[in-house]
Amino acid sequence: MRYLSVTDICSQVWCEQQMIYKMEQPLLIEPEKTAAMSEGSSIHLARELEVHDVVSVTTQTREDRWAIKCLNILAMIPVLQGGGRVREFPVFRELDGVYVVGVIDELGYSSKGELELRELKTRATPTLPGSAQRRSHEIQVSIYKILFDGMVSGVLQADVLIQHLKLRPEQELGPQVKEHAMKCGLTVSTFRDVMELTCLNLTYSDLPMIDSLKLEYCFQGDGSLLGCDEVTFQKEKVLDQVTFYLSYWKGLRDFQGVDIEDAWKCRMCDYSSICEWRAQKTKNIAFRTFNKRFK
Repeated sequence: MRYLSVTDICSQVWCEQQMIYKMEQPLLIEPEKTAAMSEGSSIHLARELEVHDVVSVTTQTREDRWAIKCLNILAMIPVLQGGGRVREFPVFRELDGVYVVGVIDELGYSSKGELELRELKTRATPTLPGSAQRRSHEIQVSIYKILFDGMVSGVLQADVLIQHLKLRPEQELGPQVKEHAMKCGLTVSTFRDVMELTCLNLTYSDLPMIDSLKLEYCFQGDGSLLGCDEVTFQKEKVLDQVTFYLSYWKGLRDFQGVDIEDAWKCRMCDYSSICEWRAQKTKNIAFRTFNKRFK
């Protein structure tokens, strides 16, 4: 793995053992959950089409795919500079030695003129999530803010991204990618051209850092709004949490499943029947109970 996604880290917040099973055995996920994900994606796409058209561009290499991310950023910078609203804004940078990648749902300005991040969460049932799910959502938008703020502050470096992701800077871009770039008013030839242009534009764009974080929950059935949460950003606390979760990927600790008090999560897990962490915890509880009875 050359990088982690923000959603990977959020999965760790819920249960690291489940996250590992999802990567190793994705076919065990129940079909109805996969269908629910599709419904949620449809709602996200509808929101995106309210803001801009979705253009299909054929890519041939990993460099092409990353060039498209950069071209999307370059297209959205002037929209934000003009006080407009954008969706699906790519964010990425190094955090504690690990490259972290994500996509911000929506960026726009509030009535007070503050730059606001809005994250849409769709729900299979017409109810708001519990505190455990909300916690992972709050960490998600907080990490997005850390990534975005760093990008507009000049932290993003082309060479660091190229090194982490093992990309070829002098790789010639595919014909459709070049054509798409020309339609955006850009003449680029290699991946390095696009990456350096992106870093320069972000650094000198005068875009503000994100002022507020909002979570919006809606029902998949009819798209109705269920509620909104405003997230209080606590930078040091979030960075400490991120450092802890990244330590697993850096080989500094073993993975952790849920604690006993969070065992209720196992009831909705696709992997509970094969979960080694759950089996070991159950065995430990039984052993302690046995000892207590015979003391």
